[in-house]
Amino acid sequence: MDFGAADGMDIMGWYKEIPPISRMYLTGAFLTTAACAVDLVTPFSLYFNWDLIFQNGQVWRLITTFLFFGAFSMDFLFHMYFLVRYCRLLEEGDFRGRVANFILMLLFGVVSMTIVAAYMDVQFLGNALTFMMTYVWGRRNPDVKMSFLGFFTFNAPYLPWVMLGFSVLLGHSVTIDLIGIVVGHCYYFLEYVYPVLAGVRGWPLQRIMEPPSALCWLCGDYQHEQVHWVG
Repeated sequence: MDFGAADGMDIMGWYKEIPPISRMYLTGAFLTTAACAVDLVTPFSLYFNWDLIFQNGQVWRLITTFLFFGAFSMDFLFHMYFLVRYCRLLEEGDFRGRVANFILMLLFGVVSMTIVAAYMDVQFLGNALTFMMTYVWGRRNPDVKMSFLGFFTFNAPYLPWVMLGFSVLLGHSVTIDLIGIVVGHCYYFLEYVYPVLAGVRGWPLQRIMEPPSALCWLCGDYQHEQVHWVG
């Protein structure tokens, strides 16, 4: 990740240039990890547990399971790189001027992964959300060429699968990665494929992933949404 050293920009300058939703997520993930590092909180109070959430009322776990990426390490920096890069690329690319749609995508991922996690033995879902964003970005940029450690090149849609293969080589479980890919594929279909099918076949419901007017108004997208519906 280029933090702007080449043009003399400091870390705070780079941080301030990150779009708001991506910056909020990065900040939440960093502060959560820092709080664990100084023993203000313990990861045991952050992980996803259905019974603790819905029987003991520890609802914060629905959020913290997406914020904790492990202790400060090279692995943590690796995950932060992918989180910031592809969250930012989506927010500044496909979702530029569509903040409500971007938030809806994240909410779709959070809700879907939470439902899946209830039936699987997973504790932290931040990596799954990162994989989801990577998958969506890759599918939306099919002609972008990428390189893996300088060894071989591939097109962007294969990036999550290359990352998954790398996890296998390192001996890591790929359950979380696969959850992110599957949820990302579901979102991609509902947001980009279904509207085309509905338009061609004349289905009455043209769009499913449409943010509510209240969310558009809160995000300043209300006028945009009116134009979208009229058009």
